[in-house]
Amino acid sequence: MEIKTHKKIDQSLNGIPVEIGEGRAVVKLKTNEKMVADEKGLIHGGFIFSVADYSAMLAVNEPTVVLAGANVKFLKPVIVGDEILAEGKIVENKGKKKKVEVEVKRGEEVGFKGEFYCVVPAKHVLE
Repeated sequence: MEIKTHKKIDQSLNGIPVEIGEGRAVVKLKTNEKMVADEKGLIHGGFIFSVADYSAMLAVNEPTVVLAGANVKFLKPVIVGDEILAEGKIVENKGKKKKVEVEVKRGEEVGFKGEFYCVVPAKHVLE
């Protein structure tokens, strides 16, 4: 399936799409030193949120989709060098409003869960 949204995103920081289907997307992120928050190699939560958000945007996959809100839980830490997978699935579709559930896993272990509330405006939010 063709990517229709977020075409200029830096995939080295936000993840690489590995699967995109109808109402679903999986994005892989290999963490690196640029993402580290402290001397122990902890990855800053903003990068975990970002890969989750990107998977939600790709699950919707409309050119003008934006995030309106999110409820998230960080369940496990991510350490530099870890590879994580974010899977977003549309679970509620109300026309231009969509709720996407996202899980981020390291191997089989779920480290992040979230509900992302997406909106698809008729035109770009900056127009």
